[in-house]
Amino acid sequence: MTLSATEREIIENSIRDVKDFPKPGIVFKDITTLLNNAKAYGVLMNHLYQRYKEYNLDYIAGIDARGFIFAASLAQMLGVGFVPIRKKGKLPYTTISEKYSLEYGVDEVEIHIDAFSEISNAKVLLIDDLIATGGTANAAAKLINQAGASCVEACFLIALDFLDGQKNLKEITNVYSLIEVK
Repeated sequence: MTLSATEREIIENSIRDVKDFPKPGIVFKDITTLLNNAKAYGVLMNHLYQRYKEYNLDYIAGIDARGFIFAASLAQMLGVGFVPIRKKGKLPYTTISEKYSLEYGVDEVEIHIDAFSEISNAKVLLIDDLIATGGTANAAAKLINQAGASCVEACFLIALDFLDGQKNLKEITNVYSLIEVK
C-alpha cells in the first residue's frame, strides 16, 4: 500500500524545510509541523496502520528519538509492543549494542538484551522519521536481528535518496519510505 496523491500532498505540505540547519548548506526536514497538525498526523498514522495491519507484527521498534513518536503510536494502534532503540548509555537494563560510522567518527545504539524474549522469532517493524546515509538504521536493524527477532521491514517518513541510505539498508531488510527526496 502506498500513499494516495492527496495523502502525499497533505503530509508533504505539513513538513517544514529549515535552511542552513544544523549547519550551512543543509536543508533540515522539520517534522514538528507535521506532529502539531492533527489532520496530517492522522493521515500519516492511518496510512501506516492500513499498511501494516496485515503484517502480523509482534513489535514496533523506534529509533531514538523521533522514531519513538511514530513507533509508539503505531504499536498502540496495532495492539503490539513498542521497543526503543536508544543512543548508548540511555537504557537502564542489560543491553547489546551496535556501532556505526559517522562522517567524522563513530556512534552507537543499544537495545535491551531481552527486548523480544517473550515471543520466539518475533516479527519487528523498525521506524524512524528520516533515512539519510543509513548508519543508524543499519545498526538498529542489525540489533533487532541480534536480539533474536526478525526485522521484517524498516519504515521512514522521509528518505534522502541522494545519500544512498535505503540502498545499503535493503541488504538487511525490506525498506519502505513515504516521501523520497531526490
